[in-house]
Formats: sequence, C-alpha cells, structure tokens
Amino acid sequence: MVLSGYADLPLHDGHVPQWLAKLMKKLGKEILRIVIMELGSEGLLRRLSNPLWFQAFNNAIGMDWDSSGSTTVTTAIIKESLNDLGVNVRVAGGKGGLALRTPDEIVGYGDELGINSSVINELIRYSKLSAKVDSALLQDGFSLYHHVIVFDDKGRWVVIQQGMNLDVKLARRYHIAWFTSPKIDESPHSGIASNYKGTALNLVDIASRRCKEVILDLMNENPKKVVGMITEINNVLKGVKTLDYFIGIKSEAHNLRGNVITFNTTYYRPVRLDRSLLSRLMKVYEIKPSSIEEALLIPNVGSEVYRALSLVSELIYREPPSLDDPVTDPYDPFKYAFTVGGKDGIPFPIKRELMVKVIRELNDIIKEAEMGRKEKLIALRNLRRYAPKDEVLDRL
Repeated sequence: MVLSGYADLPLHDGHVPQWLAKLMKKLGKEILRIVIMELGSEGLLRRLSNPLWFQAFNNAIGMDWDSSGSTTVTTAIIKESLNDLGVNVRVAGGKGGLALRTPDEIVGYGDELGINSSVINELIRYSKLSAKVDSALLQDGFSLYHHVIVFDDKGRWVVIQQGMNLDVKLARRYHIAWFTSPKIDESPHSGIASNYKGTALNLVDIASRRCKEVILDLMNENPKKVVGMITEINNVLKGVKTLDYFIGIKSEAHNLRGNVITFNTTYYRPVRLDRSLLSRLMKVYEIKPSSIEEALLIPNVGSEVYRALSLVSELIYREPPSLDDPVTDPYDPFKYAFTVGGKDGIPFPIKRELMVKVIRELNDIIKEAEMGRKEKLIALRNLRRYAPKDEVLDRL
C-alpha cells in the first residue's frame, strides 16, 4: 500500500516568531539537503506524498505538533529552502492568493529547471485537477484555502492542499501524487490518515464509478431536461412528494437496479435552482466532455453541479455515489513531536540551543560528504536501526 492521503489538524491562529522561523528554515534546509543527497528528487517527492512523513518533518523543525499551520508554514519553508538549495525540485503555490498564482509559478520554475513546455502544461493540468478533485469530487465539508504542487525536472509531482471546516474547527490536508492512481478522479489518495470521520459525497471512491458514468451522460444531456429532474428531486426533499415517487418508477432505460437509498443530511438537501446553475449546466453541455477528467477542467463548474447530478444519478437512475468519508488509518501527530520541541510549547518549549547544534551537525555531515568523507553520513544513516520501529514510515 502506498502511503499518501490527508490529515486533520485543529485551526490555529498566531504566527511563527522571526527568530524561530529562521532556525526552522535552516534546519529544514539541512534535512532536505540530506534527503536529496541520499534519495534523490524522487525520494523526496515520495516522502512529501506521505502525510505522516510530512508531519514528522514539520515536528522535526519545531512547528506546532497538531496545528493547521503545520501545512502552510512548513510548505512555505520547503519552498524557500528548495529555492535556496538550487536543486532540481521546486514548489509552486501557497495559501490564499498565492494558490491562484500556481500556474504562473510552474511556468517560471519549469523554465529554471529546463523542463519542456509539454511537461509544464501537464504539471499545470494536474495542479488544476487536484484542486477540483478535493473540492468538487470529494465534498467532505472542508473548503480549500491552500494549494501547492512540488515537482522535479522529470515531471514527477506531489500536490499538497488544505481545506478548513469552521463547524468542527479543523483543517484537513490532502496529498495526491503522480504515482498513486492511473486516473486522478478515482482513488487518488491511496492511503489516508485522520482522526476525524464525518460524512462526504465521495465521487473518487471506486464505488462511485457507475454514478460518475451517469453524471457524464447527464452533462451531455439537454440542461432543461436535467433541470426538470432536479425540480422533481427538490419536491421530494422538500416533502412535496414522497420517496415512493421515485422507487415506484420502472424503466429499463433508466437502468433501475433497486439500490437501497439512505438519506444523509449533508448530501440530501434541495439544490438551489438559479440562473447560475443553469448557466453552468449549459456550459458543460456545449463542451460535451468525454470524460470526468475533461469535465473537471471546465472553469467555474464545481461542487454544486456535481452534487446536483449525483442526486439525479441516485434518485432517478439508481446509481448512488459513495457517501463514505475516505479515512483508513488513525492519525497521531504527537508521536513525532519530541525532536526539538514545539512552537506552542508541546511537548516542551523549543530548545534553541539544541536546534542550533543539530543544524551545525547536519551541515558538517553534508560538507564532509561533499568532500568525499562520508563516515558521518553513514553513521547518521545507521542511527535508524536504533530508533523505535515505525511501521508506517518504514514502508517508504
């Protein structure tokens, strides 16, 4: 099993003090330099695709053990560090407005790394697709506000993005990588770590495959007919008609298979029928996408359209989407928090002297290795056998 996925983190306010930010960047840079020296750019990308390795790295440089800032601050530090190191890996994007500049940054960094235009265009495409996957296809109550794509000169990539849910006061981090699935709209998160499990409209689940086929057919159907279906569904959800209205329909053309329908308060609510929705349905109909992937790239066609068409698929065509929040593994970020302390004082306050000492030691190891003296680097590598066994990270 490839470990990639997402993690839930409490929403935290505040900022990193300037003195600590400098030390975190220095320590992070030395760790990244050793990872690339030992494992190359692919090794680094595979580790960044793992939410637990990412969290371990975040804790090792002194960030809060469980806060939402562990994504935003840590990716910013990785971005700066890789730029300073001048290696063949770059980070494009960031929080809020920076996320919107991701395509332009991919072009700029791609030119720096000597990546050809076709690969650059593919990186931009996967960046956009990943954002749509975790907002339109997976509707779990978390709204995206942070997006980065980490990539190397061979076109390998990892997307790390984060959403927030103000109701439960949590942030959720998503990892999608080039190697996790041949289809980005199906099971792109191959391993998932989370302590929170809610309800979701999960169109990336393999169980939603038939539902997506219906959705694609509906996208190529006359929008007025689709709106008529949604109107009928709204009448049921508002209590004007009973569910028996749909269950009693028998039509071979509708591919009715007698699926059991279970109501869910997140997913089953009336769809707002306004000009905006009709305009989006018309836009999709004019393009006539041949795949869900193509449909995802249509601008301004997002979560509401996919929710509406999912309702039609289930209640009229009896092809239900998965409603499972795709959580498979427990998540305990605290286990990685004992390196140099944490910004929030947990499990103990930052030990500045220890951070400086670790930075110097790592820097010495790197300098000696670059001069051909790798005894310290080998010793550092061998320390792993004395560390407590971590089955999750050992699978990398």
